[in-house]
Amino acid sequence: MMLDIANNKDMLLRIAGLSRALRCCQQEAAFCEDLTFTQFFILEAVGEREKLRLSDLHEILGVDKSTTTRLVNPLVDHGLVARKKSKTDGRAVTLKLTGRGEIMRLKIWSCVTEYFNAIEAQIPEEKRAAVYDAIGLFSDAMMGAGPGCCTPGKAEIRNSSHEIRNKV
Repeated sequence: MMLDIANNKDMLLRIAGLSRALRCCQQEAAFCEDLTFTQFFILEAVGEREKLRLSDLHEILGVDKSTTTRLVNPLVDHGLVARKKSKTDGRAVTLKLTGRGEIMRLKIWSCVTEYFNAIEAQIPEEKRAAVYDAIGLFSDAMMGAGPGCCTPGKAEIRNSSHEIRNKV
């Protein structure tokens, strides 16, 4: 399939703008109440369940086990999440929100709700459902496209007309 790079420039610019807008959701940036988006996501995942196994959280987050442990440790250190070893399986660890963790989760939901309401106010009411559907469709399409466009050998640039030919 031959593609003209110029036709994809608008998509690239929109994705770059989306990436800038979503910086609040990056792991290293403080999101709300001095927690990152990922830490809030962990609080939410644990809070939705009475108990959550660390191995299940690792699947929810889509990261390896050591990364999951590294992300959970500060929440345990700050008394927001309690970690308990299983009595039946010495390797299994269960997570549970502490009282302080539940209060923090609700505080952040209040902050998130205000933020989402402000975003929603910028979208004409008659277009909101279409925007939500488009976000889901685009997210699914990106996830379905694979890990990235710059995988070695996936595409080659052809001559000065900037056409690319997919090898796959």
